[in-house]
Amino acid sequence: MKTKLDNYEKEIEKNISQFSLVSTQKKELIEGIIDKANAKKSISLRLKANDLELLKHRADSEGLPYQTLLSSIVHKFVSDQLVDKRSIIKSLEILKGS
Repeated sequence: MKTKLDNYEKEIEKNISQFSLVSTQKKELIEGIIDKANAKKSISLRLKANDLELLKHRADSEGLPYQTLLSSIVHKFVSDQLVDKRSIIKSLEILKGS
C-alpha cells in the first residue's frame, strides 16, 4: 500500500538535505520532553449532573467516550482552537452589513 503525503510532509521531503542527524543523547532528551508533554494525568472534576448527561449524550452521538470528548474540548480551549459558533455567526453578519 502506498502512503499519500500531505503538503507538510512533501515540504519536509523536498528539504530533506537541510536536516541532520542528532546524537543519541539529544534524541533521548527530545523524546523525553515529548513523552512528558503527552503524559496523561487523572483529575477529579465536579460537574453539574445535567451538564454531564448532555456531555455523555453528545459524546455518544459523536461515537466517542465522554472523557475523550471532554479532554478534546479542554485541549482545544487551552490551545486557542476552540471556536465559539455564535461569535463566528456574529462576525459574518457584521461582514455582510459592510
